[in-house]
Amino acid sequence: MSQESTLRENLNDLLAFSVVARERNFTRAAGQLGISQSALSHTIRALEERLGLRLLTRTTRSVSATAAGERLLATLTPSLAEIENELKALASFRDTPAGTIRLTAPDFAVEGLLWPKLAPLLRAFPDIKLEITVDYALTDIAADQFDAGVRYGGRVSEGMIAMRIGPDVRLLCVGTPGYFASHGQPETPQSLMSHNCVNVRLPSHGGLWAWEFEKDGRETRLRVPGQLVFNSIGPMLAAVLEGNAICMLPDFFVAPYLASGQLVAVLEDWSEPFSGLHIFYPSRRHASPAFSLLLDALRYRE
Repeated sequence: MSQESTLRENLNDLLAFSVVARERNFTRAAGQLGISQSALSHTIRALEERLGLRLLTRTTRSVSATAAGERLLATLTPSLAEIENELKALASFRDTPAGTIRLTAPDFAVEGLLWPKLAPLLRAFPDIKLEITVDYALTDIAADQFDAGVRYGGRVSEGMIAMRIGPDVRLLCVGTPGYFASHGQPETPQSLMSHNCVNVRLPSHGGLWAWEFEKDGRETRLRVPGQLVFNSIGPMLAAVLEGNAICMLPDFFVAPYLASGQLVAVLEDWSEPFSGLHIFYPSRRHASPAFSLLLDALRYRE
């Protein structure tokens, strides 16, 4: 085998290993790489045999990196990210902006803010491809090879840039007119303890999110009772629209339902605005034409 072929094989195998180690699952990794699970297993075994090291520990339910695998992954991750950025930078030599942009964002941000702004961009530039992963965790976008992430507030870790993409937000306690006609409207946050509330479990909180209220500088956090718990906002809205419960949702997300009268907001005087959604990305990231267009499309303009 020629030196060039050996190098290409090693690079392909190292890429395959990095995806498996990151996903901790052969099935998901094979899907991302576009190969069969058996072919991927063969690739990893061949890499381990050439190195003379066990890189992954496999069980019937999970895959995890060994100490040697963790060290290799720590070396590979920044190098692969740099290569990916340079490949994207080459798009600047094209006449038409092109390339794939990977984002991570919570579902309410995708539906209520990102998609309305980005759909026209994709229609105007068909060579730009967009991959969005819905996630509430505080994702390490560099380690997981995302180009950018979306979350509340402009505070980000060192080496990141944050840009506002939406106005300040209020979390509103909402329910249907029928629900409040049957159960009465809560007058204070504490009165929610006698209502059926839809809760959300967020990975970044490690448990059920506590409903937060503020009035005249006084903050209140409550663990409210209820029959339902979800880990995303879409099902919460659907459950509330059924008319049997209430929940807390971002104002921009429920604005159409408030305008149509399908939902009613209560305890509004206990809802103070806070810093809205921002997109954040590595400061060292090369701003390809496609990514620059995306940032311009999302930029918040008062």
